[in-house]
Amino acid sequence: MSLRLAIEDVVPAVGAGRFPAKAVVGERVDVGATVYREGHDAVRAELVWHRPGERGEHRRPMELTDAGLDRWTGALVPDRSGYWTYRVDAYSAPWHTWLDALTTKLAAGFAADELANELAEGELLLLRAARRVPGADGRRLRAAARALRDRHAALPQRTGPALDAAVRHIMDTRPLRELLTRGPTRRLLVERERALTGAWYELFPRSTGGLDPDGRPVHGDLRTAVAHLPGIAAMGFDVLYLPPIHPIGRTARKGRDNAATALPGDVGSPWAIGAREGGHDAIHPRLGSAADFRAFVRAAADHGLEVALDLALQCAPDHPWVTEHPEWFTTRADGSIAYAENPPKKYQDIYPLNFDNDPAGLRAEILRVVLHWVGEGVRIFRVDNPHTKPLDFWRWLIERVKQTDPDVVFLSEAFTRPAVLHGLAKVGFSQSYTYFTWRTSKAELTGYLRELTADADHLRPNLWVNTPDILPGHLAGAPPAMFAIRAALAATLGPSWGMYAGFELYENTPAGPGREDYLHSEKYELHYRPPADAESRPSLRPWITRLNRLRHRHRALGRQRGLVFHDVADDQLVAYSKTDDRTGEIVLCVVTLDPVRRRQAPLRLDAQALGLSPDRPLRLRDLATGRSRTWHDNAVVRIDPGVAVARFFTLEQV
Repeated sequence: MSLRLAIEDVVPAVGAGRFPAKAVVGERVDVGATVYREGHDAVRAELVWHRPGERGEHRRPMELTDAGLDRWTGALVPDRSGYWTYRVDAYSAPWHTWLDALTTKLAAGFAADELANELAEGELLLLRAARRVPGADGRRLRAAARALRDRHAALPQRTGPALDAAVRHIMDTRPLRELLTRGPTRRLLVERERALTGAWYELFPRSTGGLDPDGRPVHGDLRTAVAHLPGIAAMGFDVLYLPPIHPIGRTARKGRDNAATALPGDVGSPWAIGAREGGHDAIHPRLGSAADFRAFVRAAADHGLEVALDLALQCAPDHPWVTEHPEWFTTRADGSIAYAENPPKKYQDIYPLNFDNDPAGLRAEILRVVLHWVGEGVRIFRVDNPHTKPLDFWRWLIERVKQTDPDVVFLSEAFTRPAVLHGLAKVGFSQSYTYFTWRTSKAELTGYLRELTADADHLRPNLWVNTPDILPGHLAGAPPAMFAIRAALAATLGPSWGMYAGFELYENTPAGPGREDYLHSEKYELHYRPPADAESRPSLRPWITRLNRLRHRHRALGRQRGLVFHDVADDQLVAYSKTDDRTGEIVLCVVTLDPVRRRQAPLRLDAQALGLSPDRPLRLRDLATGRSRTWHDNAVVRIDPGVAVARFFTLEQV
């Protein structure tokens, strides 16, 4: 820190500046700093940034938003992906010091002879500035300097040109800087829009093969999975996430319901990766070829879907790495390779990787695998259990991949301790699974989403309603309205949300009392669900489609930082709004947490938090009916879960 000018408390500063802050292309990044110096001389602050791939810097004046606390703010809107840098510079501003002193003394009635020094000093400052300003602007500054020197003119005529708005603008935009002090340089990881917002759908391609004459599921492949794309796209999803598509190990293969011994015909867990047919860069022969995968990616794109691939860095005992690189695993005292355990659970079909014995070799191979799939058209990876691998490895891998393609997105499946979840986000993961899956009460939801919003500089939540591993307790045996409630909350509270196939069909049978996993889990067997156009069972598809359409039409629902909760006098009703940082549009959501009873209660909007005047009326437009009405404080909101579990409005001042 300079002894003359201080630049402190610069934000965003993730991990005190050790990690990059995050943004997406087109998202406004607000930067703030405390800037001050001794005495009363004027100080100015500038936001300075550098785009990736460019040599020069860009700078913009910051605004003094709190004079009492010396707080300055500015903003930049990144226009390309990659690693940016930004900092706050401060300088002593002699022109503004002079201007403040002159205008104060003129207002106090000082005469020309009392202002002789001020007028001479102003002349010198204008001439100094004119030497740096070409053309008409420079001539304007020199003319203002001559006027200050003209002792025969009246004081208003001498000072008028220097106080003119045009001269002030020139001196503001081409300032004289003294004691220029550079603040700390921070990094900003800018990613494409999909790194922040999107709706995800998880599908097992092997479960798309239909039924045999006896009603048993037939093993599907990437070709049969294409038939499911239109229905998934019609629901408005943006990302189609595939569990691992690689060969599955045969040694210690798990049977149905996670049985320790597989029976003939059992397909095994796709997360037990690797067999004689290959490892992480191979495709399971029963799913198809590399050409089939590329065709599937193209077909998905034709339906507006982007394919996300699972990156599960673990191996079945048959994986080629086990024999070719035994040093990449942990050898136990008896000479055997350690399999995964989470006592009392044992995963004999999975060998965890050991990053200590040959970190350089293992890193190089994993980078090769990831870039192989990037070359096959994959730009999104859902990463399985990243919290079991070193943070420095992830930081290295993500940065290396983004050097090749800055548009690659990484989703962290970090169902782990909060510190580790946040640590993974800080080292570069684009998005993170969260604990939303287990937050059910109004207090839990509002408190947790406020936490996530406060951490928006590094953590982007992806709210999942279920996964193949997790059937949340509130869904087990629940009525359809509870599924609609959780979908509404996930789709509108977070910038991204996700669901595993079967949620829209109300699948909710747990493996046993108190269990939070599915009976007959699809992880270990085939579950055929007909494509949407052939499905005859009751379905949540129309509601999911409406939610995703709302997200596409109203950009605010895909934002994270603009979330504000509002007071509604019922613990079973949650009210919140989200604001589009680009257009200012505000979307108001009211969701019931009661799947059975009609609820109604007064709603008080927090106009101040929204930047609205509490003295001017508000207009609400119902996004279901299109009808508008003027809103008054404490008006009653009503929700009947038999009709719809949520109501959505746009909100504007009139």
